[in-house]
Amino acid sequence: MFLLAEGGHPVPLIVEFISHYLGKPVHHFQVTYTEPLWNKYVFSQFGTTAANVFGEYTVENAIPWYTIMFVIACAVTVVLVSLLKGKLSEDDPKPGQLTLEAGVLAVKGMITSIVGEHGFRHFPVVATFGLLILVSNLLGQFPLFMTPTASVNVTFALGISSFVYYNYVGISENGLVGHIKHFAGPKLPLLMIPITMLIFFIEIISSSIRPLTLGIRLFANMFADEKVFLEITNIAPPITQFLLPLPLTLLGVFVALVQAFVFTLLSLIYIGEVSHAPHGHEDHGEHGDHDDDHAHDGHAEPAVAHA
Repeated sequence: MFLLAEGGHPVPLIVEFISHYLGKPVHHFQVTYTEPLWNKYVFSQFGTTAANVFGEYTVENAIPWYTIMFVIACAVTVVLVSLLKGKLSEDDPKPGQLTLEAGVLAVKGMITSIVGEHGFRHFPVVATFGLLILVSNLLGQFPLFMTPTASVNVTFALGISSFVYYNYVGISENGLVGHIKHFAGPKLPLLMIPITMLIFFIEIISSSIRPLTLGIRLFANMFADEKVFLEITNIAPPITQFLLPLPLTLLGVFVALVQAFVFTLLSLIYIGEVSHAPHGHEDHGEHGDHDDDHAHDGHAEPAVAHA
C-alpha cells in the first residue's frame, strides 16, 4: 500500500537528466545480472519473479528517484559540514564553526543524558543519522528536488541501519549470550520462569519490529507533509499557490526537524538499552569519591591542629 502511495510524484528535472545518461547502462546491468540472480536464488522459491515483486525493469526506473535524491542528500551533508567547519580556530571562531559546535554539544548532551558518558563513542553514528535525515527531510523544500525520506525504501534502509548498529553494540559489549539474555528482563525467582519467558518473547517481537516502526514513522510524516503541501496549494489556484506556500514551508521545516530528532532520539534509546558503562569506569568513580573523602579529611586535620 505504501509503495503504491509513492506514485504520482512529479519527476524532478535532475532525475530525468541522470536517467537519460545513466539509465541504459544500469538497466542493461540489472537485466543481465541482478534480475536473473533474484529469480534463480530467491523468487523461484516462492513461484514468482523479480519483475512481479519490484515492477517491470525499464530504463526510466533503473535508477529510482529516491536513490538519486538520497545520494544528493549525502553529498549535501558532507559539503555542509565542510563549509560550517571551515578553518577551525580557538581564538576567532567563525559563525559556521560556532553553529557546528552548538550542534555537537546538543548531540553530546543527548548521548550523555540517555546512554551515559561512555556513550560518546557512538557520537559519529548518531550525529550522522541526525544530520543526514535532517538534510534529507529538508531537501524537498527546494525547487527541483524531492524528499528522499518520503519513500519507504529510504526510511526502511535507515531503520535497518539503526537496528543493525544497536544490536552490534549490544553483542560487542555484552557478548551474544548476554545480549540475548537482556531480552528476558531482570532475573526473577525460578517459580516465575513463565513470566520471564513471556517477557523474553514480547521483547524479541518488540525489538524485531523496530526497523519497521522507525521506517514507517519517518516515511508517513514526510510523505504526509508533501501531500498536504500539494493538495492545499492546489485548492484554488493561483490564489492558494501564492498565499499558502510560505506558511506550509515553515510547517514542513518544523516537521523535518521533529522527525530527524525523533529518529535520532529513538536510536539513542535503543543503544542505551544495550550499552552500559565499563566496570572500571564505575570503580574509578567510587575510588574517586573515596579519594575526595581522604583528601577532605587530610585538609581538615591540619586545620584542627592549627586551631
